[in-house]
Amino acid sequence: MKKLLLLCVYCLIAFTTQSQTEEKKWNVGVHGGLIQYSGDIGSDFYKSDQAFYGFAGISASRFLGKHFDVSLGFTRGEVGYIDHTKINTVEIPNNFLVRHNTSNLLFNFYFTKPEAVIRPFISAGAGVIWYEAVYAIKHERFEFSVPTVGGGINFRLSPVVSLRLQESFLYTTTDNIDHLNANGDNDFLLYHSAGLTFNLGKKKDADKDGVSDKKDKCPGTPIGVGVDAVGCPVDRDGDGVADYLDNCADIAGLPSLKGCPDKDLDGITDKEDRCPDVFGAAEFKGCPDTDKDGVVDIDDKCPGTKSGYKVDATGCTLDNDKDGVVNEDDACPDKAGILAFKGCPDSDGDGVADNEDRCPSVKGTIANKGCPEIAREDIVKINVIASKIYFETGSDKLKLISNSQLDDLASILQRYDGVTLTVEGHTDNVGDDAYNMTLSQKRTESVKSYLESKGIAASRLNAIGYGETKPVADNKTAAGKAKNRRVELKTSY
Repeated sequence: MKKLLLLCVYCLIAFTTQSQTEEKKWNVGVHGGLIQYSGDIGSDFYKSDQAFYGFAGISASRFLGKHFDVSLGFTRGEVGYIDHTKINTVEIPNNFLVRHNTSNLLFNFYFTKPEAVIRPFISAGAGVIWYEAVYAIKHERFEFSVPTVGGGINFRLSPVVSLRLQESFLYTTTDNIDHLNANGDNDFLLYHSAGLTFNLGKKKDADKDGVSDKKDKCPGTPIGVGVDAVGCPVDRDGDGVADYLDNCADIAGLPSLKGCPDKDLDGITDKEDRCPDVFGAAEFKGCPDTDKDGVVDIDDKCPGTKSGYKVDATGCTLDNDKDGVVNEDDACPDKAGILAFKGCPDSDGDGVADNEDRCPSVKGTIANKGCPEIAREDIVKINVIASKIYFETGSDKLKLISNSQLDDLASILQRYDGVTLTVEGHTDNVGDDAYNMTLSQKRTESVKSYLESKGIAASRLNAIGYGETKPVADNKTAAGKAKNRRVELKTSY
């Protein structure tokens, strides 16, 4: 029972890990266990009725591939045997005890890959045995163990440490460990071992993401960013945008929008889009404005507004005077009017809109642009006045006798404030043509100036001199010349 307990203790003291890997190609180990003998005296392989002989050892191994490594091990321990054979009830002791050291070079084949938690393996190789000059051996000596074979299991507990349980058989090249050479079979040694192995080396991880450079498919990951097993930044929604760059890490989206979705493909992310299901413009937060009035469709109470028309906040065209005619169609946008006059009023009810009525406060005729007809007697009087306008001889200066006539003319024009008066001047053919043209122009301007001085607006007065170009009588006679020297007054609207 004590022997079985001792074997369990050797197993329990090991805290283990996997074997070496591509990143950590070297491995060292410390081992301990029991040695059993089989030879000419007898065999205690897998028996518990013999004394247990222990050993300690160290090992170093080098990674060769995912399923292979080579190891070099050294052990120091004792092995012996006690023969309890009795003859005639008398026990005749036939035993031996030696102290020896071994060095073995082994090639190991693993049935699973380095990342496996449990890695069974088999071993084969050869070694050297050195017997010390103690006990019954008077002189140290050497021999070989060919072959050395075995197998075991590695248990991975961390990336650095492994528990290694192993059985190794050493076949010696001589047959006298037990001082007998009885049946021609060389001696066997069986090692039961348990130990710890340690992977050496430091994996290269330039971006410090915990994945070695050899396995890292995304080198250069920023420090602190979570990565997957191959060193690439985590992408929970699988949209190709790593979580640390993804503004919508839990919803698959577009790389161009930092991982956020855009159902209507208008370039505005759904979470920022007022109209996520309808293509729209960025300036309207993803909503359309079909009538181009600056008010998006969802807010527009008057869809279909004509292009270029100004609208209010609800998308309806402006109507400042509230007359039912929108500003763009209203000729008088600030005065309430009627549709027939394009939104303008007709204050005097003469059928001419105020904006076109030259006499908006007096009922007139359309022909006179809203002004009343000039009374017949006033027309006659104007013609009489025209015949009584006199100038100093050869001059544009009005004679005093003309002033009273022009005063009456001004009075008539003031009563018809929409009337325009044209003053035409004419001469006979006496003198130079150019002189006569200039003289007639100056005389009409004298009449115009006098009327302006009486309060008649200059915009209502026109002055035109015709010189001798429009005679009404024959300039060959004195009477004819007198008729040609005249002023004509013409009214119009």
